[in-house]
Amino acid sequence: MDNPNIVVNPHNNLLTFEEHFYALQDVDEPNTYRNLFPYDEIPKIVFNQRVVPINMPEKIWITDTTFRDGQQSRAPYTTEQIVRLYDYMHRLGGPNGIIRQSEFFLYSKKDRDAAYKCMERGYEFPEVTAWIRANKKDFELVKNMGIKETGILVSCSDYHIFYKMKMSRRQAMDHYLSVVRECLETGVRPRCHLEDITRSDIYGFVIPFCLELEKLGKEYGIPVKIRACDTMGFGVNFTGAAIPRSVPGIIYGLHTHAGVPSEMIEWHGHNDFYKAVTNSTTAWLYGACGVNCSLFGIGERTGNTPLEAMVFEYAQLKGTLDGMDTRVITEMAEYYEKEIGYKIPSRTPFVGKNFNVTRAGIHADGLLKNEEIYNIFDTEKFLNRPVLVAVSNTSGLAGIAHWINTYFKLKGDDAIAKTDPIVAHVKDWVDQEYASGRVTVLTDDELLAAIDRACEACNKKLAHE
Repeated sequence: MDNPNIVVNPHNNLLTFEEHFYALQDVDEPNTYRNLFPYDEIPKIVFNQRVVPINMPEKIWITDTTFRDGQQSRAPYTTEQIVRLYDYMHRLGGPNGIIRQSEFFLYSKKDRDAAYKCMERGYEFPEVTAWIRANKKDFELVKNMGIKETGILVSCSDYHIFYKMKMSRRQAMDHYLSVVRECLETGVRPRCHLEDITRSDIYGFVIPFCLELEKLGKEYGIPVKIRACDTMGFGVNFTGAAIPRSVPGIIYGLHTHAGVPSEMIEWHGHNDFYKAVTNSTTAWLYGACGVNCSLFGIGERTGNTPLEAMVFEYAQLKGTLDGMDTRVITEMAEYYEKEIGYKIPSRTPFVGKNFNVTRAGIHADGLLKNEEIYNIFDTEKFLNRPVLVAVSNTSGLAGIAHWINTYFKLKGDDAIAKTDPIVAHVKDWVDQEYASGRVTVLTDDELLAAIDRACEACNKKLAHE
C-alpha cells in the first residue's frame, strides 16, 4: 500500500488511518479533572458527542470477587462457607463455565486453606485465582500453590499516583512494570487492576501503560489481563459522554488504541451512583469479555455489580442461559440468610423476600387471571420462587384467592376462585383486623388459621403440607 498511514483494521477489515501512538504524558501537576469532579459539588456528566461502535465479543463471561472485594466490607467468611459458596457458583455457572473465575485472598492461613479446598474440588470453572501484595514473595506463594493467575493493584488516576503513592506518572509506570515483570518471571499470569480508571487520564497514562503491558506480555509469552476498575462508581453508559467517565470510551480505548484483546479486558464496577449493572452490561456491549461481580453485590461502600444480576443480563443479551442453573441463586440466598446470617434487603431483585410479591388488590386480580401480567418471567421455573401475593387491607378477594392457591399449590380445576365462600370468609376476617387498627401485613400462620376457620364454616378441607 502506497500510504503507510493507511492500514487494514483487523476488527472490521476496513481501510483505516493508522492510530496515533500514545506516549506517556508525564505531567508536573496531577490532572484531577476538577471540572468534572468538583468535590464541593455533585460530579458532572459531560458530553463531547464522540460515539464509538458497539462491539460485543462472541463469548462473554462473569468473574467473581465475593471472596476478595466481597470480604472487604463484611466479617470474613469461614473456610467452610467459602467452599460451600464456591460449590454453588460452580453449579450456577453450568457446564460451559459462564462464571469463569473467582479470586481469593492469600494473606492468611485461613485464606490459603479456603483456596486449597476449592482447588481440590477439581472444577474447571470457576478457576481459582489470587489477589496478593505486589512483591516477589507473594508471587512465589501463588506459584507454589499452583494458582495460575493473580491480581495486582496498579492505581491509575492522578488522585492515587500523586496523592496516595506520592509519585509521578513515570515513576508509577516504571514501578508497576517492574512488579508485573516479577510476576511474569514466576510464570504466573498477571491481572492488572487499574484502580480508579474513571478519574484517570485515559490517553495520557492508561493507554500508554497498557501498551507497555502488552509488550511485556509478548516478551514473556504470557498475556496480561486488564481489569478496568470503576472504583468510585463514576462510570456512565451514555452515548457521546466524555472520558474518563464514559464506559464505552474506556473499553474502546483499551481495545482499539492499546490493542488489548477483548478476552483480556474485564470490567469491575461499583454502585455509588446506582450504575453498577448498567455499566457492566455496557462494558460487554463495547468489547469486554469479562465483568467482575460479587454475590448480591456485597462489596466496598455501596457494593459491586451483583453476580446474579449479570446472570440475567447475560441471558437477555445472548438469548440463552447457556447451561446456567439459575435456581441455585435462590439456594445461595437462603444459605446467606440461614447459615451466614446476612439479611438480604427484601426488595432486592431476584433474591429479596418481596421481589415477586404484590400487595395491591388490582394486581392480585391480574395475577389470578394470568400471572404473566405482573410477573417478570416464570420465577418458579428459573428461581424456584412462585409469584406471591401478600395479604393486607388492599389485597381484596383476588389477593386472598391467589395466596391460597400459591400456598397450597392449587392449579387448574383445583384452584380456588375469588368468588369461593372460603375466600369471602377470610376477607371478612382480614377486614376486621384492619378495621381494628392493624397496620402490618398478615403472617402465614394467621392466614392458615383463618382458612381453617373458613373451611369449617364452609365444610371444606384444604390439605396442609
